[in-house]
Amino acid sequence: MPNIDSDRLAGSLRRLGGETGRDLGDAVSEAVDAVVALFRVRGSGLMIADEENTLRYVAASNGASRAMEEVQSETGEGPCVSAFVTNELVRAVDMRDEPRWPKVRDEFLAHDVVAVLGVPVRLGQVPVGTLDIFHAEPHAWDDSEMAALTRYSDVIGATLSTALAAQHAGELAGQLQYALDYRIVIERAVGFLMAQRRLDAVRAFEVLRGTARAQRRKIAEVARFLLDTGTLPPAR
Repeated sequence: MPNIDSDRLAGSLRRLGGETGRDLGDAVSEAVDAVVALFRVRGSGLMIADEENTLRYVAASNGASRAMEEVQSETGEGPCVSAFVTNELVRAVDMRDEPRWPKVRDEFLAHDVVAVLGVPVRLGQVPVGTLDIFHAEPHAWDDSEMAALTRYSDVIGATLSTALAAQHAGELAGQLQYALDYRIVIERAVGFLMAQRRLDAVRAFEVLRGTARAQRRKIAEVARFLLDTGTLPPAR
């Protein structure tokens, strides 16, 4: 584990928590950059769910971080997607030996993204995105490190919540509000598919996402149809 400077961490958290008076994008970008310095990681970024409940790039500390986020957004899989769907921390110690996300592994490694941690960013208890952190070499994320990063993501979530309430979130506002409004129905539909098809949460979510994309529907519309009828909507 890196030797985290507790005073610098506390100071960064205080600054982030008080950033509601200025541009939210600047505050988030500063927070993402601060993660790199505070935790001595190779890169970090932030993704927020859009109206399709697909994670989208918001901020990244460098090009590798942005590439890591974009390939997960395109494929719908990866440690950060799993963290968003399950609302739990998801860690990868070494992507070279990681079987869970074959669609993103080569792109990760091409950008020296080797050890990854996805941390849910929540408004209240509702996940609306992820804080994404990586190392360029294998790394065993320990409990104290993950606890500190969870605390950091909680403050980012509180900052987003305050900005949304004050209508300072700009173009992020629609994404955040949609995630809040429809998370419950999407989670229920995921649970239904898990039981019906014996899938894990991430694969069930991908079924909903894939159906929504193929039919050019919003994922919440697909989820409601499934819950109302017991089947996915037919192609139209």
